[in-house]
Amino acid sequence: MGFAIAETCAQQGANVILITGPVSLVPIHPNIKLIRIQTAKQMLDVCKTHFPACDSAILSAAVADFSPEMTFTSKVKREKKDWKINLKPTLDIAAVLGSGKTDKQILVGFALETENELENAKTKLRKKNLDFIVLNSLNDEGAGFGTDTNKITILDKNNNIDKFELKSKTEVSADIVEKLIGMMR
Repeated sequence: MGFAIAETCAQQGANVILITGPVSLVPIHPNIKLIRIQTAKQMLDVCKTHFPACDSAILSAAVADFSPEMTFTSKVKREKKDWKINLKPTLDIAAVLGSGKTDKQILVGFALETENELENAKTKLRKKNLDFIVLNSLNDEGAGFGTDTNKITILDKNNNIDKFELKSKTEVSADIVEKLIGMMR
């Protein structure tokens, strides 16, 4: 979804910084600068570096909410039989950027929900100081991850709710970018 949004923004004339985790996709449009990261911490650091100079940010990555407390730089042997992995919360990138957002910037988040979808998305919109949020549901067939289609609902800070039918991710990206452009006017 992030690559489709980046391409749509670039086609509209935007200079895009696309920050991505480990995927095999590559952007096509020359107005897209690609920055590859490996961890949630790296994504946060890169976002914090670039966001102050941006007019808007669309945070579509599904960044892990938790990371291991302990990591290793080399292979761990099987000698110990009862491994336990302790997790710690990662910093919420949308909340961090939202806390430093200016009145001239537009911040867009995503919410993937399975229950109380609209209420949970409204809470995220408010708590993270987003201008609008794109709600994905794992309850809708053909939406979410691992498909070329998506079905979204857009909620904005003015309490507008726009529901969209199942479409290709390219068509969905056009809906998201159209909403962004409308808010920039």
